[in-house]
Amino acid sequence: MGKILNSLSACSLVPVLLALSVTVSSNRSVAQAPVQTPPASTPTNAPQPQPPVPLNAPAELTNIIAQIDAAANQRNINEVLKFYSPNFTHSDGLTRQSMTQALTNLWKSYPQLKYQTQLQSWQPQGKAIIAETVTQITGTQSQAVGNTLLDATIRSKQRYENGQIVQQEILSEQSQIKTGDKPPTVEVKLPQQVKPGQQYNFDAVVREPLGDDYLLGAAIEEPIRPDNFANPARVDLELLSSGGLFKIGRAPIKPDRYWVSAVLIRGDGMTLVTQRLNVVGKNPPAAQKP
Repeated sequence: MGKILNSLSACSLVPVLLALSVTVSSNRSVAQAPVQTPPASTPTNAPQPQPPVPLNAPAELTNIIAQIDAAANQRNINEVLKFYSPNFTHSDGLTRQSMTQALTNLWKSYPQLKYQTQLQSWQPQGKAIIAETVTQITGTQSQAVGNTLLDATIRSKQRYENGQIVQQEILSEQSQIKTGDKPPTVEVKLPQQVKPGQQYNFDAVVREPLGDDYLLGAAIEEPIRPDNFANPARVDLELLSSGGLFKIGRAPIKPDRYWVSAVLIRGDGMTLVTQRLNVVGKNPPAAQKP
């Protein structure tokens, strides 16, 4: 158990952010979610891979997607960047420079990552193409406590001009990292989006019986900011009396994007699950003073 706990600060764990075929994974600062006992959980809306390439997709578009995957699988950062405009903008505030640094660091930690992107939809917009994709990323990292397994699925939207991506937006995201001999199987229930000020449930349930094992866990919530990609994480674990984490959170009053994560440790294994929560819509009206 001690080795597993020590690995929390040593590994690049939370969260995994993917943009088309670009992944950024880093430690995070931690804010404990409010602890209450919710009534019933909302259904999970984790992003899922969809059917293959839409009919009549332009060859230029499918070739670009395939070439970016191939370059990422070879960890060729210069080749990846050929497909990103010098004026590239990202919904999370990433630039070509910050993306380059994040990818370089990630590939050092996970030298065998595999990228697979599927085109979901596309439409012309003047001389540009707007495309929606789902990317699956899997890989392992060898450590003293055993292999760390990474699995991430991201849905994103890109704007292509002259064979390059000029804009990118992450629509949904879920990543899972497992380490140790027997990491718990965790099912997460969290909405993809909520309105400003709305209450929401966040459940992370261990599927296997606990038996005589202790279960430690923590809930992590933080806004998505470029500066957070390199900050070290601090995880405050608590001894759990049930088979998982059951939290109630409340969205801020302003639209924003958040990573919501659960860390669960039992016996000789740890699982960390991260999902994106989008706060969208108009701000709630301010309460009037009596």
